[in-house]
Amino acid sequence: MSLYVISDLHLSGAVNKPMDIFGHRWAGYTDKIVKYWKAIISDDDTVVIPGDISWGISLEEAAPDLKLLSELPGKKILGKGNHDYWWSTAAKMNGFFEENGYECFDILYNNALETEEFIITGTRGWYTEDKQDAAPDTADYQKIVAREAARLKLGLEASKKLRRGEDDDRETLVFFHFPPVFRGFVCREFVDLLHEYSVKRAYFGHIHGVYDLPRTIEYEGIEFIITSADFLSFVPLSIMPNIDY
Repeated sequence: MSLYVISDLHLSGAVNKPMDIFGHRWAGYTDKIVKYWKAIISDDDTVVIPGDISWGISLEEAAPDLKLLSELPGKKILGKGNHDYWWSTAAKMNGFFEENGYECFDILYNNALETEEFIITGTRGWYTEDKQDAAPDTADYQKIVAREAARLKLGLEASKKLRRGEDDDRETLVFFHFPPVFRGFVCREFVDLLHEYSVKRAYFGHIHGVYDLPRTIEYEGIEFIITSADFLSFVPLSIMPNIDY
């Protein structure tokens, strides 16, 4: 079983939300997602999708996009992005998945999940700086960061409980939607938690139309790896095995 990641699918089966404002890479992007996914992912694999999954503003609107994902190979671990307005309580989402027979979905929601090789947790995070124009005017930056940091800590504590004794050397991977470190900005609350729990690799999305970045940003001994679909040319990024393509 292999582990992959790709974020920011921005599926829009029930909503007309063109993504080509972010550049030519987005032309026909849903077809690209399906094509490359089917070419790479097998039923035994797991794909983490850290946010901005569907443009739907309710579970009902997101239903066509979730159905599309359910029909693609592999298990999917879903995280919340800033555009996932369809995201609801864990009970409601899991109930929706059960009602529709979507056994392939798990969610990152104040928790941790495990694979044979890794323990996985994460949270949405928040905008990369408190004065960023894209943030809602009513947003209380410090309050939201504190809340997201608390959620991350819950997930990291849950990850400890999944360990099978002192000899369990599986690496804990953390998945954000927003980047905790980006072009000179550092969200100290998140980075300090990664240090506290000895996390060495974290993944993030959200960034679009910027292709001159290195795939991996190293900061204070932690690797921060970008997973935005357009940055990856809509090809899921392999975490294990470690394939560079």
